[in-house]
Amino acid sequence: MLVENCSYPRDVRVRREAESLAGAGCDVSVICPALKGQARREKINGVRVYRYAPPPEARGQLGYAVEYGYSLLAAFVLALRIAVREGIDVIHAANPPDLFVLIAVLFKPFGVKFIYDQHDLAPDMYCARYSEGHKTGVESALRLFERWSYKLADQVVVANESYRESAERRGRIPVGRVAIVRNGPDAKQLERSSGGSEHRGEPKQVIIAYLGLMGVQDGVVHLIRAMDHLVRELGATSCKCKLIGDGEERVRLEALVQTLALEEFVSFLGYIPDPEYLEHLLGADICVDPDPYSEYNDRSTMIKVMDYMSCGKPIVAFDLKETRRSAGDAALYVKPNDEGEFAKALAYLMDHPEERAAMGRRGRERVERELSWASSAENLLRAYALLLPGVIGAGEPLQA
Repeated sequence: MLVENCSYPRDVRVRREAESLAGAGCDVSVICPALKGQARREKINGVRVYRYAPPPEARGQLGYAVEYGYSLLAAFVLALRIAVREGIDVIHAANPPDLFVLIAVLFKPFGVKFIYDQHDLAPDMYCARYSEGHKTGVESALRLFERWSYKLADQVVVANESYRESAERRGRIPVGRVAIVRNGPDAKQLERSSGGSEHRGEPKQVIIAYLGLMGVQDGVVHLIRAMDHLVRELGATSCKCKLIGDGEERVRLEALVQTLALEEFVSFLGYIPDPEYLEHLLGADICVDPDPYSEYNDRSTMIKVMDYMSCGKPIVAFDLKETRRSAGDAALYVKPNDEGEFAKALAYLMDHPEERAAMGRRGRERVERELSWASSAENLLRAYALLLPGVIGAGEPLQA
């Protein structure tokens, strides 16, 4: 399994996929960049992890070219080493970026299968991040690598129905070669997050929680401005918004909080690893997903929504197609990018604790019934079984 934009086991989706495959009898190796202090090689819950020294920090488009070029070469060297020593049956590439197809194409002549695990629609994500200054040449290159990934893939794994539709439309992938593997919580997370209840903080203070990245496309700026509406215009001062996560926009977001004099109402907790962040979600009254409308966000499944639901928390979110498909009636949906309406939805839930509790119960039940990782793992193993019949759980372990 090849990963570039996150280390292992920090990437929750890759970790769950790798452990599910290892549990089914596959011999799994993950290649990824190392974080500070991580071992270059170790075994975690049956998964062998090979890490390379992290690339230089990307600054501008030239910086990204250097980062991806270095990472591609480092991943190829480690993959070649594994192939020589143990053999490889499947290369399972997690995007972004979509450059791992360049490694797969070198192995396919030797009978190695290629699984393209599309975590994100990379061209659409680029357009969402650089909506005011994106370059046509970069977008064209991203779409080219996406097309090659679709074309060379023996199986395509996607996170939701919208991504399946994109694979069929943009990649002309037949239905039988696309597997939907959702980002649902696993049994351990459901166990840790069971019994969530109203927080025990200051009397009458409502805790609002955000979990996730803080990039341009993540919309935390909309949340902060909604908090300004909530406090200044609606007079709902008995609240505290806790932001859990980090990203390139954090410095600007902290400056905005200071400019709006919201320090009393908004706090930045920074990155908190899994499962430690669950304590903060369980202590919240309302959880939020401020991802603004873009073609990319509208078709993407936000992992944070699943986390909120697993903790039994009501959600306020902009009305995006895949967010609604995930959360169902566990969320209040407002007009995309409308910060005033977002604030009004928060105020409504602040004033209706019984509605908060009912929405939280519905979300938890929905996750347990339909959206847990157990169902997703079945789809993943089914995709492998279709690709290599008789290998999963039988005979020699599959080398992935």
